[in-house]
Amino acid sequence: MAAPRRKTAMNSSLNQPQFRNAANARQYLEKVRWPKGPVCPHCGSISKDHYALAGEAHRAGLWKCRDCREQFSVTVSTVFERSKIGLHVWLQAVYLLCASKKGMSSHQLHRVLGVTYKTAWFMTHRIREAMTLGNLGPIGGKGSIVEADETYFGTEEGKSRKGKHGKSKRGGDVLNAMNKIVTLVERGGEARSFHVADVTGPNLKGVLYAQIHKETHVMTDASPRYNTVKREQNFAGYDQVNHQQGEYVRGIAHTNTVEGYFSILKRGLIGTYHHVASAHLHRYTNEFDFRYNHRTALGYSDNERTNIVLKEISGKRLTYRRINEAA
Repeated sequence: MAAPRRKTAMNSSLNQPQFRNAANARQYLEKVRWPKGPVCPHCGSISKDHYALAGEAHRAGLWKCRDCREQFSVTVSTVFERSKIGLHVWLQAVYLLCASKKGMSSHQLHRVLGVTYKTAWFMTHRIREAMTLGNLGPIGGKGSIVEADETYFGTEEGKSRKGKHGKSKRGGDVLNAMNKIVTLVERGGEARSFHVADVTGPNLKGVLYAQIHKETHVMTDASPRYNTVKREQNFAGYDQVNHQQGEYVRGIAHTNTVEGYFSILKRGLIGTYHHVASAHLHRYTNEFDFRYNHRTALGYSDNERTNIVLKEISGKRLTYRRINEAA
């Protein structure tokens, strides 16, 4: 079901203390990640008797676990671990990526933050990793409506979108050469996007059956790829709208919500990021999903989105080599 609307905090800005220096950033991150006191990332101990190491031999923010005797800080086992970038710069990057509705390119971040383009590119991928929330159950439920649709973006590496005479083509040849994205959007709720190898009936059926609760009313267009879903009637309700016949709304039956999501996604991918490698497209869709699922209409402020990401940085360390190997 859709999340209840909450009152939005209005204190979001880059003038806040945690963005000014590394010490303030560390203290802020400790409060966000450890509201009840330090937690050892090595053994998971939550003892209130962990030792805060101080003095000339130790840097500020260094702790020693009372149980396993290992040293740790708030960035150990996170996407920030061993980074030479100031922690306040990291928090600025997280805030900017959470506050920008259509995203912020690595080139823009490198100019704003004063880091190299290579560093900014690495930072944005690690932040997207933290935006990826796991252990999510099916969306929808009794009384809910979920819309499903697919869209296409760019070209897969090594494939052309042009015909033999150099003119853009439409139809199957072009679609086969484009990246395919399937998105599910619950009305008044969250979105989930998937970069799939092919848009086929079995693939769409697999996504819908795995991600949507059976008591949900599902809406799609009249693509024949949904014929199996239509025939099996595995959900509480199922409706289609036939765009080819000029039908876009029939009572509650429409896919306008998911198409509205695509308008934000495509404007961001085309207008902000311009080129996205196929190997990384899933990270970008996760980024847009995250902002949509924590949008202002549901009561989230820029600060709250940022804090949610900061709570999710644990256990998601992403190395530069690992990102490049994926490409």
